[in-house]
Amino acid sequence: MDAAFSAEQGEIRRTLREVITKRCGPDEVRAAVRTPAGHDSALWGALAEQLGLPGLALPEAYGGVGCTTAELALGCEELGRALAPTPLLATAALAAPLILALGTDEQRAELLPRIAAGELTAALAVPGTGLATALGLVGDNRGDWAGGGRAGGVQARLHDGVWRLYGQAEQVIDGHSAGLLVVAAHAGGFARSRTLLFLVREGAPGMVRARQTGLDETRTQARVELRDVEAELLGADTADEADVPDALAAVGDVAATVVAAELVGAADRALERTVEYVQQREQFGRAIGSFQAVKHRLADVYVQVQAARSAAYYAAWAAGAEAAGFGGQGAERAGGLALAQALDALRTAASEAVQLHGGIGFTWEHEAHLYFKRAAGDDLLLGPVHRLRARAGERAGLFADQEGEAAGAVEVVESVESADEAELGKAV
Repeated sequence: MDAAFSAEQGEIRRTLREVITKRCGPDEVRAAVRTPAGHDSALWGALAEQLGLPGLALPEAYGGVGCTTAELALGCEELGRALAPTPLLATAALAAPLILALGTDEQRAELLPRIAAGELTAALAVPGTGLATALGLVGDNRGDWAGGGRAGGVQARLHDGVWRLYGQAEQVIDGHSAGLLVVAAHAGGFARSRTLLFLVREGAPGMVRARQTGLDETRTQARVELRDVEAELLGADTADEADVPDALAAVGDVAATVVAAELVGAADRALERTVEYVQQREQFGRAIGSFQAVKHRLADVYVQVQAARSAAYYAAWAAGAEAAGFGGQGAERAGGLALAQALDALRTAASEAVQLHGGIGFTWEHEAHLYFKRAAGDDLLLGPVHRLRARAGERAGLFADQEGEAAGAVEVVESVESADEAELGKAV
């Protein structure tokens, strides 16, 4: 792994920071999230037209820039510094990779160039509140989270050659304004139980979308109700054997990586703002930043933020290495672990910002609360942290020996109990 950034990567970071600094301050963020779209459409247009951000990780054959997850993560880190509300995560990290991986040639040719140009936004809709489960971040995603043939979830039924969906999805990131939904649904009943992905266009009859009130306003979510909605199967008509769970898990790793980068950027900015404030605020005739206790607290935050940044960069490199066909073939997926580290870092940085800003920091309107809400909101959406780490441990095989030892211990206990019972029988 080469930890040094290329000139092109440095230019992406510098250009994005200039644009975000000029057009996305705290007041602009609050104004943007209160618009019907939930984001600044003019800013999104500039990011798409001038910088090509939606197509940064898409192949050039489909109008993209042809970069890797590393460049997308760097872009998201800069957006995270300002908590800029954009449909980038939902469109470029969740929906577009699924279309690229599973879509037919016609579907890719139709949709991906429009996504790369910023003309079309997309979102991933999974049943209920199981986004982290569907993406394989907190457990195996081969279960019945899509519905399992029972009431609930989203059910898909093929009637007269047309797929129709019925059900409800929660926590759909930017789902209220997306022009295209990629919907995970259960098909086949009990006989041929499987999860498939479908495309639902904006304005489809029977689809009802409602923006939800959430803890984190900068990460807009929606509830999507599908009432016998006509849908298009993502992939060929013979896509029954397509490994949708594997594709979702691969996308989940990339999504976790870019979210981790966002959180690192947010934590870094929260720490910067806190350092600036403690150098200005005076107590007992001196700046509180000169007190040793304050220095120690901020030093601990700095170490935690840098560790989270290293984890996010490694996860981005590993994701790019896997996409290129080397570097572990899936064993190197580190997005979930990087996400856990970044969630902890932002929660700590935001908590210290609230504390060290004193009375003003505890007011709900202060900027520090935006960062605290982002940490709490993403933990609810893609966590919790302990399950992210547990899943990473399972994938790494850390618990295999413990399970074997536990099973051996149970066998020993059972054999001893059987021997004791036999001796007791003889005595009787």
